[in-house]
Amino acid sequence: MSAEKRQSMINFNVPPYTGHEMEYIRQCVENQKICGDGPYTKKCNEWIEKKMGTAKCLMTTSCTHATELAAMLSQVKEGDEVIMPAYTFVSTANAFVLRGAVPVFVDIRPDTMNLDEKLIESAVTERTKAIVPVHYAGVACEMDTIMETAQRHHLMVIEDAAQGVMSFYKGKALGTIGDFGCYSFHETKNYSMGEGGALLIKDPKYVEDAEIIREKGTNRSKYYRGQIDKYTWINYGSSYLPSDMNAAYLYAQLEMAEEINDARLGCWNRYYENLKGLAQEGKIELPVVPEGCVHNAHMFYIKAKDIEERTALKSFLAEKDILAVFHYIPLHTAPAGLKFGRFHGEDRYTTRESERLLRLPMYYRLTMEQVDYISDMVKEFYR
Repeated sequence: MSAEKRQSMINFNVPPYTGHEMEYIRQCVENQKICGDGPYTKKCNEWIEKKMGTAKCLMTTSCTHATELAAMLSQVKEGDEVIMPAYTFVSTANAFVLRGAVPVFVDIRPDTMNLDEKLIESAVTERTKAIVPVHYAGVACEMDTIMETAQRHHLMVIEDAAQGVMSFYKGKALGTIGDFGCYSFHETKNYSMGEGGALLIKDPKYVEDAEIIREKGTNRSKYYRGQIDKYTWINYGSSYLPSDMNAAYLYAQLEMAEEINDARLGCWNRYYENLKGLAQEGKIELPVVPEGCVHNAHMFYIKAKDIEERTALKSFLAEKDILAVFHYIPLHTAPAGLKFGRFHGEDRYTTRESERLLRLPMYYRLTMEQVDYISDMVKEFYR
């Protein structure tokens, strides 16, 4: 693609939009039902339950809040320890820090950037309450080993599947394997409601408590279903219900989930084909998708030799009107990570790999022509 033909910067992300979003939002307004748990919120819950095969889905105001709900339902308390990777977003740790727990960070695998399942066992102590696998880039952690370790030590498993909607591990949807799963529908995700998320519940015994906490500590959900004639304050809780207008925006995309998924996978595969020659020459590394994992093309990243090369590549692409970005600063190196958590074992890969990683533009309606141009510019940099 020539510079003359390009109209503007190729953004790293463009929020998904199908064309039906505004129509559904208008219906919410006309029906005078715009608060939480309206018709579209229920449609989204039901779609996720059916598509992913979970006992219950509750839409939330964010994946952060879904994780906070999971922490409360898991009865995480002050002094407990929760095992997780340091290479993740701050919400993964914050949900447990707010409960007084200590995040125990373990190293990642360099191939998938996921929690190294082989290091969990040695991090378990008598205070350990839960394991939080983060499915980076929509590629599953090694869940068989994680679940076996959790069962042996009687630990809860809370999947941070923020990036994993429509991804699978050995036929099971991410977010449905552990006790709880947490989805994100932020504007940067494959399916978006602006700000929003969902809590997936595996065991129905947790549903009533989840509804109470999500509804400000009341049993109003039962009242709305006609199961009681008035509702009251039952337990602690907060307001975790998204507006039905946000859910309406999301539902327009869930209706086209397969089309969006296929389009993203098409771009991901095109990147991979275009850049595999550079990988074979040893100049970059490409994403790894282990056997048994079906990913959702949430992101396409490459790894440069080191942080200096990554910085130079990022600047080069910006000069070519391509916005590429790096990702997380490992939590154990952050001020709050040093204050609230601890790193178990050796940081062999977390910092090193995070400093090499660069994410290329990836979004619904990214064109193959744009993917080819971006790939050509990466190749030009290495020439």
